[in-house]
Amino acid sequence: MRYKPFNMHELSIAMGIVKIAEDETAKVEEKTIVKIELEIGELAGVEIDALNFVWNSAVKDSVLENAEKEITIIKGIAICADCNTEFYLENIYDSCPKCNSNFKGIIQGKELRVKSLEVI
Repeated sequence: MRYKPFNMHELSIAMGIVKIAEDETAKVEEKTIVKIELEIGELAGVEIDALNFVWNSAVKDSVLENAEKEITIIKGIAICADCNTEFYLENIYDSCPKCNSNFKGIIQGKELRVKSLEVI
């Protein structure tokens, strides 16, 4: 049997999401979350498959244990510092398609946020 390493990065992200959810439900004195909406940028360094893999372990015995999880992926967009072209990024190191410059400002795609929690 081949050993597959466990991805601790995504587990720590999932545990952070649980902490946020528990803190927010405590503020409104609610105990049950039925839905959580997450926004994750393509450039955030989060492997969605790995996050989904560790999710059940992370949310066990928490306010998120029975919640529906919805993830919206945010496309990576940058603007070239040399020619001012706006373009999509699949990787943080992609260069400008117009002038091939590596100097750019990231406009979106690095997000990692809890967009909403639906509580009852």
